[in-house]
Amino acid sequence: MPLQNRVDPWGQLQAVPERGTLLGNRGILHNDRREIVAPWKTKAWITCRLAWKGRKRPIMRPRSYTELFFLDEVTAFSAGHRPCAECRRERFLDFKGAWLAANPEAIASSAPPISAIDSIMHAERVRKGGEKVTSEAELSSLPDGTMVEVDGAAYLLWEKSLLKWSFAGYTASEGVRSMQRRVRVLTPASIVRVFRHGFRPEVHESTRIRHDRERSLMVSERSRA
Repeated sequence: MPLQNRVDPWGQLQAVPERGTLLGNRGILHNDRREIVAPWKTKAWITCRLAWKGRKRPIMRPRSYTELFFLDEVTAFSAGHRPCAECRRERFLDFKGAWLAANPEAIASSAPPISAIDSIMHAERVRKGGEKVTSEAELSSLPDGTMVEVDGAAYLLWEKSLLKWSFAGYTASEGVRSMQRRVRVLTPASIVRVFRHGFRPEVHESTRIRHDRERSLMVSERSRA
């Protein structure tokens, strides 16, 4: 049976076979039977490389942090995680700089510790008890990389199109045609501003595969015209 450590765009932990492309943690969430007993233990929610410097460790070992898995970086951002300062150092520095530039009024210091940003992000991502913090916005006003909820399902806004999210990857949206509608925004507000400021998050390869298929169809249709 898969462990309950796969993270969805709402930040909830699910037990599914797919692991995704990123590892991460938010403290010790499990007991000695590897059962989730808490949604988080720290305000530092991070994403890490799946492999780094040959390190190997048992998953959910007793009294150690709970290893979490994410489909991709935009899923992790939607849940409220940010890059690790150790194994993803360059990405961490890029994100921290982009976050400060996009949220200049949030922190008075020009060089705050990452814990100050973590505290702000924590208030944006989850309420006491684990309920997801969300907002509402016009879909057309949101930047690429934002994750939204439509009719109970999660969608990624990417290259001005909506892609339906799953633990296995993204598929074309069905029934969501109009960009002129209000949606429930899953990605924390300060991270949405980071995307709007120009920071481009990493996405699962299924977005590229879908784009390549659409281009092939367009070329095929033009050749028949």
